[in-house]
Amino acid sequence: MLPAARPADPLLTAAPALPSVRRGAVGHFVRRHPTVVTGGLLLLIMAGVAVLAPLLHTVDPIEMAPAQRLRPPSGAHWFGTDMYGRDSYSRVIYGSRISLVVGLIVATLTSGIGLGLGVFAGFVRRLDAIVMRVMDGIMALPDLLLAITFVALTGASVRNVVIALVIPQTPRVVRLVRGVVLSLREQPFVEASVALGAGLGRTVLRHVLPNTLAPLIVQGTYVCASAVLIEAALSFLGAGTPPEIPSWGNIMAEARAHVRVAFWLLLFPGLFLASTVLSINLLGDGLRDLLDPRLARRM
Repeated sequence: MLPAARPADPLLTAAPALPSVRRGAVGHFVRRHPTVVTGGLLLLIMAGVAVLAPLLHTVDPIEMAPAQRLRPPSGAHWFGTDMYGRDSYSRVIYGSRISLVVGLIVATLTSGIGLGLGVFAGFVRRLDAIVMRVMDGIMALPDLLLAITFVALTGASVRNVVIALVIPQTPRVVRLVRGVVLSLREQPFVEASVALGAGLGRTVLRHVLPNTLAPLIVQGTYVCASAVLIEAALSFLGAGTPPEIPSWGNIMAEARAHVRVAFWLLLFPGLFLASTVLSINLLGDGLRDLLDPRLARRM
């Protein structure tokens, strides 16, 4: 008599289906949040270009070759050469480092400072009016004008550009966080935490801060995109990074005098700048839809 067949292990039979389940989950996420995927991939490509710049067939971006000046795009110079014979491709690739670094640092510092001041203003009502009037006074000044004034007084450098961009961007984050905190103060779970004897610090850390992270992350992406644009505008006007440091703004500033005979000098940095800002804005819009539960229920 043949022995009875052993029943198949359900764990072993289900194992081959795991990769297909993961692929299905990834495909569902891509279909549900295409802006997050598109913006994230495009921004990842731009970040990879900035990090791997020395490996992407680039040369010294400040090396001059007057005999090769204003050459059109070719196999030797993919984006052509500028008025000093410098390789425009190398300058555009290395220029992505300045824009992305400035945008990331400004977004990080602005989010941190704005979070602290916003929570402080939302809970300490006696100082709320003072903090918010200072923020309103900063917001009354145009961002670009304030940045130009600060850089003109302190000198052109990457550090001063970052400070000049953090100052006008912080009030927007403070107002956002303060509004979220004021609404959370009236929620039952916060009142219950206070009634149970939790201190202010514990209440803020456990109940308030986690609920401010989603809008703060979305606002941080918009601050990053704004910082990239304003940094390019400052460099274009000669009030940003020093001329010896290649950035998209000063590349376009130098190219404007030769745009009729060498339009490519303005075209390629402009395309890279537009692509970077577009990717950050797409990522911000997608994160807003992903992190806002009210929008998620309507989708």
